[in-house]
Amino acid sequence: MPVRVERRGRVLTVIHSRPEARNAVDPEHAEALYQAFVAFDTDDAADIAVFWGEGGAFCAGADLKWLSARDSTKPSALEFPKDGGPVPRGPMGPSRLALSKPVIAAIEGPAVAGGMELALWADCRVMAEGSYMGIYNRRWGVPLSDGGTVRLPRLVGQGRALEIIMTGRKVDAQECLRIGLCEVVAPNGQARRAAEEMAREIGRFPQACVRADRRSVYLQHGLPEHTALEREWTNCRGVFSAEGAAGAMRFAEGAGRHGDFNNLGRSRD
Repeated sequence: MPVRVERRGRVLTVIHSRPEARNAVDPEHAEALYQAFVAFDTDDAADIAVFWGEGGAFCAGADLKWLSARDSTKPSALEFPKDGGPVPRGPMGPSRLALSKPVIAAIEGPAVAGGMELALWADCRVMAEGSYMGIYNRRWGVPLSDGGTVRLPRLVGQGRALEIIMTGRKVDAQECLRIGLCEVVAPNGQARRAAEEMAREIGRFPQACVRADRRSVYLQHGLPEHTALEREWTNCRGVFSAEGAAGAMRFAEGAGRHGDFNNLGRSRD
């Protein structure tokens, strides 16, 4: 199987498992990734997903051997429906999904071409020191189709995104950290561990609130400030009664003083 899933407590790790191809994605692999993340989003026993590629590569992009044999004259099953129906999976699998729970990409080695687009799809990125990104498909005339032209400018700004996209150059982990393309750089071989530790930290908190605030960040994008503030308020209504009231009571009883993040009532595992 090109994808497998491992679980520790409420953290679920989705693993690219096609190391012989540097975790390049063919249709079977894409479908397996899509199904794994759909299952995660509806799994009441999982709060956060980590997305990792084994064998020293996050993902080398689409499988070009498969692409070279595809009949491009036939209609694609990946087209967006014109009748407003369900959004299909992306060429790389989950890249068009809008999940309700966080995903953290753990990157060792290359996350290039479509693999970079999968990393951009995640909420946060943890990169090993020797890892890198890049629009390597620039060499072959293969366009970005899994959100790269949409998500990269939102993370690093339009001018820098255009330079990275048009040149196709290598962007190493330290530059990614500097320009906001990743949030953490970990020692080589430790990206998964660091991402799972971040996931456990996030998992300590009341999750309805985490998900509401995460959702609000995505909902406000591109809106005028007043409209975005109104959207934020609409989005958060009901969360206080679900979790905030109990949290305020714990504080009133002495918990969490002076910025103490211990004893929050949820297990780290």
